[in-house]
Amino acid sequence: MSEGASLRPEVSLHDTACQYDAVLKECRGLFLRKFDDYGASWRVMRPSAVTDQILIKAQRIRSIQELGVQRVEDGIRGEFVGIFNYSLMGMVQLEHGYADDSRVDPQLLLSWYDSYAKRAKDLMLDKNHDYGEAWRSMRISSITDIILQKIFRTKQIEDHRGEVSVSEGIDANYLDMCNYAAFAIIRIDEGTDPMY
Repeated sequence: MSEGASLRPEVSLHDTACQYDAVLKECRGLFLRKFDDYGASWRVMRPSAVTDQILIKAQRIRSIQELGVQRVEDGIRGEFVGIFNYSLMGMVQLEHGYADDSRVDPQLLLSWYDSYAKRAKDLMLDKNHDYGEAWRSMRISSITDIILQKIFRTKQIEDHRGEVSVSEGIDANYLDMCNYAAFAIIRIDEGTDPMY
């Protein structure tokens, strides 16, 4: 291999955008199916409860990665889909507040979901441009750890009532968690992580 040659096949930002869109389509589809089953019951959750739900999912992923076994049928990939969706739900709760009941106009809810999904994708494309697809060289276990780090950052900011002095806010962490979950799903689907 020549000096400076990549250890991974070259993937364009266009390829990444297409893969991301496929993940988004799947996650959005599940979001809609769950809405059919449960309505918008999650709208009663305060943002901190959404953060804790993401924590539970990320800790389960890490536990399965560490132990190498699971006892509940839902796998790691499904938990990353959950993190993707809960991160967008967190954005809704953060910016629109929680509700006293689960009644909501489905079209409004979907417009919120789509708006935050677009923000997440736009952020991903900007960061991907600047970082040069660096996430493709990461292990899925490292992506899990970064999501956990972002959860603990979010919890710290929540404990300080949203006040930060030099750091990004809760919204930035939700968007990052959404994007790292998408990266993990893409990596799983590619089957390129020997440790997965």
